[in-house]
Amino acid sequence: MAKDTLLILSGGLDSTTMLHEFSGSIAAALNFSYGACQNEREAECARWQCASLGIELIEIDLAFMKRHFESALLKSADDVPEGSYAESNMASTVVPFRNGIMLAIAAGLAESKGLKKVMMANHGGDHAVYPDCRPEFVSAMGSALKAGTYANIELIAPYTGISKTDIARRGKELGVDYSHTYSCYKGGEHHCGRCATCIERRQALDAAGISCE
Repeated sequence: MAKDTLLILSGGLDSTTMLHEFSGSIAAALNFSYGACQNEREAECARWQCASLGIELIEIDLAFMKRHFESALLKSADDVPEGSYAESNMASTVVPFRNGIMLAIAAGLAESKGLKKVMMANHGGDHAVYPDCRPEFVSAMGSALKAGTYANIELIAPYTGISKTDIARRGKELGVDYSHTYSCYKGGEHHCGRCATCIERRQALDAAGISCE
């Protein structure tokens, strides 16, 4: 299998599972820091996972987003709402067009490195709250990446139609070490267990029969 793919890797459960599931085709992973509370802890996990698989990790600083964009994730842990995902309490955590910005950079980098595909790890549970995770967004960005590059870069999003629990089950079969993943929006040393992404992570791991922090 040709290693022709660049994966956007946050260091969370979803993209880490994708890193392991598709490691045979991934030439490099790409981690972004954009000033969110969780970025530093996520990056540590991304480094560990890539090192464990011998995959190159490229880290890119998008500090301008924290300076100019409005989102609870770009303020402080106290600004991050607690409780399960719902439009009423999670809209504040949207970082405007975050995935669009990351995908545009990833496409340029992929073409520069002679790669053919960009991969992202959105999943079915993201769709209600985050517009840049929905199938119509993925389709539109896929068309833009292909039309806007000489290499006709292809966007791959294989988890778009499945749940986080489905992803965790795949990871269990692959033997993914989820203790070296991070998903808490508050960015503390340990998962807070109260923000929506912590709750969703815990539910997925429990449903998959996985025990870890």
